[in-house]
Amino acid sequence: MADIRVDNSKYRIFRKTFEFTIAEEVKERGLFPYFKPLQATDGTVVNIEGRDVIMAGSNNYLGLTNDPRTIEAAQKVITTYGTGCTGSRYLNGTLDLHLELEEKLAAFMRKEACVLFSTGYQTNEGSVQVIADRNDIIFSDKDNHACIVVGTQLSNAKTIRYRHSDMDHLRLLLEKADPDAGKIIVSDGVFSMSGSLARIPELVALAREFNAALYLDDAHAIGVIGEGGRGSASVFGLMDEVDLISGTFSKSFASLGGFIVGDKQVIEYIRHKAPAHIFSASMPPANVATVLKSLEILQQEQWRLDRLEQISNYMRTELRNLGFNVWSSQTPIIPVVIGEMYSCFQFWKDLFEEGVYVNAVVPPAVPQGQALVRTSYMATHTDEHLDQILEAFRRVGIKHGIIDENGQSMVNHDHQQ
Repeated sequence: MADIRVDNSKYRIFRKTFEFTIAEEVKERGLFPYFKPLQATDGTVVNIEGRDVIMAGSNNYLGLTNDPRTIEAAQKVITTYGTGCTGSRYLNGTLDLHLELEEKLAAFMRKEACVLFSTGYQTNEGSVQVIADRNDIIFSDKDNHACIVVGTQLSNAKTIRYRHSDMDHLRLLLEKADPDAGKIIVSDGVFSMSGSLARIPELVALAREFNAALYLDDAHAIGVIGEGGRGSASVFGLMDEVDLISGTFSKSFASLGGFIVGDKQVIEYIRHKAPAHIFSASMPPANVATVLKSLEILQQEQWRLDRLEQISNYMRTELRNLGFNVWSSQTPIIPVVIGEMYSCFQFWKDLFEEGVYVNAVVPPAVPQGQALVRTSYMATHTDEHLDQILEAFRRVGIKHGIIDENGQSMVNHDHQQ
């Protein structure tokens, strides 16, 4: 039947779907690492396929998704507001909770104004799309998240991509650009695969020199790093020098949605012009209440940020001591480079059998020959969890010939992020 459909002109549009076989091939080998249904979770430990495993691949950085206070906050508002808004913020979907959260986030991020989006993805897609127009130029890091890339594609502006974190290349491109064009530099604050920070002091200096705006996507930074968890620019004391900062609620804020902060006039323009905001149903009340409570906890419990930093430094050091290549990670995101795709899938499966769940990342998300398992950590991981994760990596790494018994790497580490 499949062959008949492919040959039938009516189904030419679906030809690529019949030719997409890689997922089934991986499944047949018993190595498919994606779409694994969680049957229960307390945050650090999850139940998958009837067994408990340590979660070392979540973005639940502060460990708040199962905190009794966030759960209670979500439950409480449902009795007042119901389960959803059934409309966009533009029309019937604005609650007083939305306005309260926008006000508190703007104050927290020390910016004039904030606007919420229904997902973090829509935040960047929608904001980038409308901020840069026909006579403008977007300068985008080549390793930026897909939502930024899509935003540049939807924009009428000219987009120029500079080599990842290559400030000399960015300078060259800025020098060549029309001096009269509007310019904006867009970068992840923390890159989601490598866990490395953007070179923010250099970005700020170039933005100043060439009269460009600066936009940081801090999805993996706000509630994770910086002064009080305010993100990547705050690490360097440069928040005032960044024009727009976006964030998400699906990580440290234990919910779903996103936001962007900046000058009031700019934010109001995005609020009234971004299709992703105008034409999407607004965040449900339980999600908003969860974020409000998470923000409160973040500001009251500095120990979570301190513990997260301690864990990140410990795991990065110990994985390196075992002989693994963790690229240039500076955050709770710590990649472990394996090599070829099927080797990565097998490594993932063996870790799972050892009781540790991580994320397998393969090309094109990473360079060829640099498939990796992406680990990420929570403030609520115990020392016992961490040592179990390290022991699993040691066992599986030796089994696969990636490291030896003496903590020496057995693979080529020429490529670094």
